[in-house]
Amino acid sequence: MSNLIHKRWFQTLVAAILVSLLILLLNKISFFFQPFVTYIGAIAVPLIGGGILFYLSRPVLHLLEKYRISRIGSIVIIFLLYILLGFLIVQFIAPIAQEQFTRLANNLPRMIEMLGETITYWQQNQGIIPSEFDGTIENVINNLQTYLQDASKIVINVISQLIGFVFALVLIPFFLFFMLKDGEKLTPFISQFLSKRAGNSFRKWAHSVDQTLQAFIIGQMTVSVVVGLLLLVGYLIIGLPYSLTLALFAMLMNVIPFVGPFLAVIPAALVAFFQDPILVVWVAVIMIVAQQIEGNFVSPNVMGKALSIHPLTIITLILAAGGLAGFLGLIFAIPAYAVIKATISHFYQEWIDQREQT
Repeated sequence: MSNLIHKRWFQTLVAAILVSLLILLLNKISFFFQPFVTYIGAIAVPLIGGGILFYLSRPVLHLLEKYRISRIGSIVIIFLLYILLGFLIVQFIAPIAQEQFTRLANNLPRMIEMLGETITYWQQNQGIIPSEFDGTIENVINNLQTYLQDASKIVINVISQLIGFVFALVLIPFFLFFMLKDGEKLTPFISQFLSKRAGNSFRKWAHSVDQTLQAFIIGQMTVSVVVGLLLLVGYLIIGLPYSLTLALFAMLMNVIPFVGPFLAVIPAALVAFFQDPILVVWVAVIMIVAQQIEGNFVSPNVMGKALSIHPLTIITLILAAGGLAGFLGLIFAIPAYAVIKATISHFYQEWIDQREQT
């Protein structure tokens, strides 16, 4: 028994050394993979965008095919539905959102000025603020102009990246078309080059990953839309300015699991504070109600327990991915983890089954 334990420890140690050497070797020849990384980066946006639309469109595709509509005909109908949706957004939603965003941008300098006046007032009343915060407040006031200049640089950088992003968006419809047309042929195509046992294992793994991605994408999009609509109704009820723009921002932020709702409420709370401080309380109430409805009714019925990821794991992943990959890391950390988890679970189950058969 002792020899067996030592043997296992020795094997584990050797495996760790080999993995470390492999990582070191890959780091030394990283230049070899640079063209592949560049290629993947160039197609990442249309590939990811097409993949998201593929999972959103596939239930409609299968529904249309049940009514004996051909695959190409179903795809054409789906594209027409997307065009109709885009037309409705441009015709009815975009003008209002643009007008509200323009007014918000025009009022932003006044809000910043009011914030500076408020901080100055608080600073002059030393009894209100503890002395420990004096240095921090003075630093904020002295560097406020620098912060604004840095923000303008960030905006210019975002705009330049946005131009390249728009060009990549043009390719999404082409990726979506071929994914809808031939996406389900990929697994059988790869399986034919494998042995019968390996092919069955690959099909099970592909199905598990496919279901995981579908649950996350459809679920997260549905949750974001529902929360955005709930917040829009709430903001309109309390008379919050720029309600549509703030609700659209919240809808976008809710794509980020767990931390998205907290990011979504920040601009709404700031706008409410400058409009009427009591509105901040109502904004908080509306956000809590929306999150309760989403957490107790929407998510359990849409996502179910398909992902079954502990909240602490989500927080850890969000913090790590945000630090490593920024905004994109926040969005894709959870689905990437879910896919890795499904992959490990699949191969672990395969190993268990193989041991039981021997």
